[in-house]
Amino acid sequence: MEIYNEKVAYENPLLSLKVYTAARYDDALINWHYHREVEVLLVNEGGLEVHIQEELLRLEAGDIALIGSSQLHRDRSFGTPLEYIVLQFDLEQFFDASTLPFMRYFAESNNPLSSANYIFQENPELKRQAAACIREILRESNEKQIGYELAVSMLVKQLLLLLLRNDRKNVLTDQDDFDRLRLRPVLTYVEDHLTDRIQVEEVCKLANMSYYYFVKFFKKSIGLSFTEYVNYRKIKWAERILLTKDLSISEVGERIGMPNMAHFYKMFRKYNNCSPKEFQKKMLAWGKG
Repeated sequence: MEIYNEKVAYENPLLSLKVYTAARYDDALINWHYHREVEVLLVNEGGLEVHIQEELLRLEAGDIALIGSSQLHRDRSFGTPLEYIVLQFDLEQFFDASTLPFMRYFAESNNPLSSANYIFQENPELKRQAAACIREILRESNEKQIGYELAVSMLVKQLLLLLLRNDRKNVLTDQDDFDRLRLRPVLTYVEDHLTDRIQVEEVCKLANMSYYYFVKFFKKSIGLSFTEYVNYRKIKWAERILLTKDLSISEVGERIGMPNMAHFYKMFRKYNNCSPKEFQKKMLAWGKG
């Protein structure tokens, strides 16, 4: 069985997202593949069978399929001509400091995102609202009016909110707000000390937890390990500095508490697939365009 890792190319470097309309005029099978981006499919016309690992969804006009990050999937068209919208996005990039704790619901630590497809199947009105979001994301991305990046970001979050609020079986919302309340002092501490080298032992005291319990609790609650979370927040701050301050790359590394340039470059590439200088040139060039 041939399996390939699809590399999703983003049109706009400010948006970690790709959306387009696809069409097929013959019945065809697309082989097993995966990608790190979450994918949402909306059928406009025709039919599409989507295999997500062991699950099979049969989609017709108006139907939606949700595929999680790196979930193995393939599809077969039927009832051609087929026209459908493909929306692929890097989930992490659509969460900021205030909303990042909600990312745990989509981290797939307990259930794959595809397990939430029942929401579309059981709730026709929700499916209609989600389809409207997807079509609006496509329209905004095609027309590219001023501020469309903001509009697309809000629409992606609206789509995620629809899933969260209609998850009757709690396949996503399997933890309560008490977890986030317990971690609020820790998250605040991280934001206030991004210039420092933050040690896990220091924040365990704030959370009033032992080291081993805290490590497990944080990962379960946030969806990232504590170290991953700190690095993520530091790199997000570095991105802002690169676009707003006239500093060298080494000065940016110092500013975010990553004076080791090799480590800074490694972490930056992890989240942006490019170096800090490449990121800066790409973003500033896009802004001028």
